[in-house]
Amino acid sequence: MELYNTLTLLLVIAAAFGYVNHRFLRLPATIGLMILALISSLIAIGLGRLGVHWVLTASELVRGIDFHDVLMDVMLSFLLFAGALHVDVRTLGAERGAVGTMAVVGTLLSTLLVATGMYYLLPLMGFRIDYIYCLLFGALISPTDPIAVMGILKQARISKNLEIKIVGESLFNDGIAVVVFISLFQIALHGTDKASASFIGELFLREAAGGIILGVVLGYAAYWALRTIDNYKVEVLITLALVMGGTALASAWHTSGPLAIVVAGLIVGDKGRSKGMSDLTREYLDKFWEMLDEILNAVLFVLIGLEMLILDISKAVLLVGLAAIVLTLLARVISVSLPLSFLRKRTDFDLNTLKVLSWGGLRGGISVALALSLPDTMPRDLIVGTTYVVVVFSIIVQGLTIGPLVKKLGLSTTSEPGMH
Repeated sequence: MELYNTLTLLLVIAAAFGYVNHRFLRLPATIGLMILALISSLIAIGLGRLGVHWVLTASELVRGIDFHDVLMDVMLSFLLFAGALHVDVRTLGAERGAVGTMAVVGTLLSTLLVATGMYYLLPLMGFRIDYIYCLLFGALISPTDPIAVMGILKQARISKNLEIKIVGESLFNDGIAVVVFISLFQIALHGTDKASASFIGELFLREAAGGIILGVVLGYAAYWALRTIDNYKVEVLITLALVMGGTALASAWHTSGPLAIVVAGLIVGDKGRSKGMSDLTREYLDKFWEMLDEILNAVLFVLIGLEMLILDISKAVLLVGLAAIVLTLLARVISVSLPLSFLRKRTDFDLNTLKVLSWGGLRGGISVALALSLPDTMPRDLIVGTTYVVVVFSIIVQGLTIGPLVKKLGLSTTSEPGMH
């Protein structure tokens, strides 16, 4: 009953905040929910210091929620599949050079840039940690969060090619970043002696390549099943089984679940929707996954806001977080512009595109979840606090301004946003 009560409370809060946001604030749903949750958390913290006892109960309830497990093991696969399902694969294929380069090269480059910057910056602010922990922070803060990105981009009217670059990169680079993070975590945990280059290479290959191969197999298996029947209830159930079963298989075989689900979602969204479904099935499938996506998004961003109740962010950590915001933005500009500059002949790349790609690279729940997975034997409090500051800035400030930026740069379109 404890898990049921926790989920019930989160859904009730999400519904209440969703109503307040839609009725009064009228902000993008994800941003509005997180702002309300943050404000509520700050008010609760203030009341707690005044001795209001129910706040302590609320804090313990939030503390009992394993954010990492809830997001990475439960929610992430559903959210990634819902996003991948509506990506235009043909447009993505045309932009595969830019998307692949940003997802792989850009993520690795950003990790190194952020890590090196933090390593030299932290001693100036009174902190001194090993370079491997700076690399861990770089790995978890570099990927753009597909959940945050897709939620915000629904509000901004940008060209399909630019949108597919941002969304496509976000869908893949979180999987790449998780693999990089796991590899670096093994080095930090066991040392360079036990975590040899061959061990890390094998881990990376098994996670990344294995995840993609598993995704292809699952995607085509689901496509075959969808083609051979015409019953929207069973077909929706097949996609649900694909996500849950695929995630369980990826975990059991130690491959990347996020990459597997994204690849499977792209195949089902392309071949399954066009050749394996009737119009009625497509309608029900779209409505089901859109509804599930909205509910999980609401719960996730409420949970991000409520995490403030249990995080102890000191003034020193807050200053480090503010410095990290600048550092991650600079790293984002370099990690996008440098790789894409080599692809000028194959992709549209100008200063305005660079600005949107850089500013639209939002950090979100994945970064927080990875930071919270660190053990206390590592500089966990510093990394978690810094990550949280960067993520809150990214979602609220960058999320609220990406639409106006697109409009100001003349990159907006008159059509409704979306990926069809």
